[in-house]
Amino acid sequence: MATPAVFSEHDSEPMHGLPAVLPPGETLLWQGSPQWRSLALNAYRVRALAIYFAAIVAARGVYLFAGGATVGETLAGCVGPAAFSLVGLALLTGIAALAARSTVYTLTDRRLVIRQGIALSSALNLPFTVLRSADLRERGDGTCDIALSLLPEQRVSYLWLWPHVRPWRINQPQPMLRSLPDATLVGEAIGRAFAQATAGGRSVAPHATPAPTHTDHAMVGAAG
Repeated sequence: MATPAVFSEHDSEPMHGLPAVLPPGETLLWQGSPQWRSLALNAYRVRALAIYFAAIVAARGVYLFAGGATVGETLAGCVGPAAFSLVGLALLTGIAALAARSTVYTLTDRRLVIRQGIALSSALNLPFTVLRSADLRERGDGTCDIALSLLPEQRVSYLWLWPHVRPWRINQPQPMLRSLPDATLVGEAIGRAFAQATAGGRSVAPHATPAPTHTDHAMVGAAG
């Protein structure tokens, strides 16, 4: 009996995660994707929204009970807002999972590529010649982010690339590899690849910094 074929919107890619086959002499070093739970919590702010919705439902319950409603009436009055909140959180979590599934970070010995997009796929190409530094940030859930600082003359679109962008860096957006379970190893690989590609020039070896207090909701655009 034939096995049903599973199709993906990325089946037509010449090479997984890349818009074209690597040119002769370029070597694939690593590919990875965000961890969806971490992406949902830290980029899509599911936890913060859950607390916000819980506060709204609790406030409604207090309002109804203080107005003379019985316990049963109060609970019944909270069912609608609670159900609406759960549906909203489920949808947002689903979007985050789809975003993680559709994202592929690719490292070669010459560049970094961010392929992203749920409905419309696009790729951001970052040759090592446009990179200035990398900033590795560890999170309490065991994942890490790697923000990529570009040379001053290089610009990317903050809105187009979100959530793969460093939070709150709107004037000088920085592409970001988000929610990586193995970011330390990836960071070391980026540093080695950049050093080899630039023959001892500028160093982009990631340095660890405290976890950001804010995670962003805006995205970046096309690479120079």
